[in-house]
Amino acid sequence: MKKVRTRFAPSPTGYLHIGGLRTALYGFLYSKMNGGDFILRIEDTDTARYVDGSVQIIYDTMRDSGIMYDEGPDVGGDFGPYVQSERKSIYTEYAKKLVELGGAYYCFCTPERIETLKDDAGNMRYDKHCLKLSKEEVERRISAGEPYVIRQNVPESGVGSYNDLVYGEISVDYKDIEDGILIKSDGMPTYNFANVIDDHLMGITHVIRGIEYLSSTPKYNLMYDAFGWERPVYIHLPPIMKDAQHKLSKRNGDASYEDFVNKGYVKESIVNYIALLGWSPKGNVEKMSLNELIENFSLEGIGKSPAIFDETKMKWLSGEYIKAMTMEEFKKNAYEFLKQSKAYGKYDEDKLLSIAKGRVQIYSEIAEKIDFLEEFGVYDLALFENQKQKASVELAKQILPQIKEVLSTLTEWNNQNLFTAMVELSAKLEIKKQALLWIMRIAITGKESTAGGATEVADILGKEKTLERIDYSISLL
Repeated sequence: MKKVRTRFAPSPTGYLHIGGLRTALYGFLYSKMNGGDFILRIEDTDTARYVDGSVQIIYDTMRDSGIMYDEGPDVGGDFGPYVQSERKSIYTEYAKKLVELGGAYYCFCTPERIETLKDDAGNMRYDKHCLKLSKEEVERRISAGEPYVIRQNVPESGVGSYNDLVYGEISVDYKDIEDGILIKSDGMPTYNFANVIDDHLMGITHVIRGIEYLSSTPKYNLMYDAFGWERPVYIHLPPIMKDAQHKLSKRNGDASYEDFVNKGYVKESIVNYIALLGWSPKGNVEKMSLNELIENFSLEGIGKSPAIFDETKMKWLSGEYIKAMTMEEFKKNAYEFLKQSKAYGKYDEDKLLSIAKGRVQIYSEIAEKIDFLEEFGVYDLALFENQKQKASVELAKQILPQIKEVLSTLTEWNNQNLFTAMVELSAKLEIKKQALLWIMRIAITGKESTAGGATEVADILGKEKTLERIDYSISLL
């Protein structure tokens, strides 16, 4: 049995969008689950859409996400070059062979003539005009320096059929396929030609790509058949949608992997969630590491229906990863986001991260969860009223001076001592512990809800600032 070889072949046209990364991930998972190779190939023949720096973005994104390739432009391999613009002579050679085999022909039609072939709706279908040219005339015109393209010779009748491992039997009438350009007038190949030549020469056994190529695959198969090459196995993936009507699209500026990292999502959760866009694992397990994804991945789980990108669910998944982290891991990953908080540099960092850890789903939420520490001021006394906790403004008036008195006597200022002292005071005053802690927290934060309970916050604020805030709250009552 042939060794499985899959590939990811992005165009360097900007950031690596979520749909592209999913294609890469599925190719990676399928190759690894079968003990195969995963190849990165850069398809840069569309010079008009080329964006400087985007090749590096592709390398960086794949390394950072863990979707690492066995062969590629920057790691080498036995089937290079892995950049299409460096393979021009290869395409020229195979295009000439395809012409000899009858699968393609030279076309000298001018842009002006092509314009006359458009219908009222602006659609153009080439009329095989140059297919009738004799070999001698073709050679004469090439020698004379006339510009030309090489077009595919698609049969005028018949049906192109193939089996896709997700969508089953696919058939397309040849009359619906145009004689598309394979080699442009500048000598560069189009995607339609280059992907076939590269996949064959690089030994790709399984082509995994988006559903948009489902109907164009028969024209690729015509080339495989003309050359006498074995067709690869096809696996087309369902689209990723923003909502029921709109496709997630790079051109529409939809988020890339880098965008989500910058927003503070846990990197592993982004890859994990992307895996679930169109694939359902057995047993409904959702949180999986990259190694677990390799173990669990299967083509049977890939659906035919569009996948809706649900950022709320991805955020939840990110939160699950944060919950599972040790404090050391969280501190390392969250530190740059902590620095964006108003509280940064004014309190103990470990304590700040400790109260944030269980209350954020993405790192960028840290600031909003702890900024309350620096936002104390005039607040509505009605916050003391809490029927569930049996707290009230009246009770606050009675017990805040006693809370202050007990706190003033503490010599060891830490959360455990603070909590113990407040529990003992609530027993002494014969009031609910929850009521006392509610009143204490409102008095030192002025907020209805905060990351961290009353004694955790007091521990972070320190003795002096805690007592100052209690004094201030007493003065308001």
